[in-house]
Amino acid sequence: MDQLLHHLNHLGFTEMESKIMVELARQGSASGYEVAKRLGVSRSNVYSTLQRLSQRGFLRCSAGEPAKYSVLKPEEMTQMISGQMHASLEYVQSSMPQHEPEKPVFYNIEGDKNVFDNLSRELADAKHEIVVDIWREEAELLHDLLKKAEDRGVRLLWSCDGGEGILDQPAPWPGNPLYGKGNGRKFSIVVDRRWCMLGMRGESCATQAVVTEHPVMTGLLLNHFAQELVLYELEQDMGEELESRYGRRFEQLSARYWSVPAAGDQG
Repeated sequence: MDQLLHHLNHLGFTEMESKIMVELARQGSASGYEVAKRLGVSRSNVYSTLQRLSQRGFLRCSAGEPAKYSVLKPEEMTQMISGQMHASLEYVQSSMPQHEPEKPVFYNIEGDKNVFDNLSRELADAKHEIVVDIWREEAELLHDLLKKAEDRGVRLLWSCDGGEGILDQPAPWPGNPLYGKGNGRKFSIVVDRRWCMLGMRGESCATQAVVTEHPVMTGLLLNHFAQELVLYELEQDMGEELESRYGRRFEQLSARYWSVPAAGDQG
């Protein structure tokens, strides 16, 4: 009973309206006096509520003295409510003023729920392409959403890091720890080459992400993804030769650019 009243309240009915409708559904039909007596409320409140519900089409009133009221069948009521809500939602969507920002903005999202709610909406709206660069833990969370997108014809390009291969963890900039080593796992998603999210998630850090439609950021993430794929193909093609020549994770090559210069070399 309480659950039913709770859901009727969520559909826009007042507490009095909900109780009267449930009572009429239970009894079949009743006069205003009978309803007031059964609910233990004033007749004036019941009569005004019955009249309001009748005007809205949720009650039928029989001729006679006294007049008796009956509520619509559940399937008739829910169909009427669904139609009214659908019409209202369509009107709000088409009539709500929209302000297009003058330039793309960057905004920050914090917390697992907020990040994945935001991401879920974009993945569900994807029309052409989704580019995903994530770790296995996040891949499992997004599996169903990505599968649904792929099933409806969206092109899916993905890279799933595991921290085990030569290229999964490139040498970091001096002083910065590797991703996944107590500082969280990096992930990035680009939807339709328009919207992108870049974030960090892990057991030892709060989930955070930057979201934007700025073409510079989407371009950078797409270029980075393409470079990762090229490096992956090289690793698969050259294997041990690549590692023996440049070292695991390319420390020898990256040291030319990322090593900390000696004190005498500065200036």
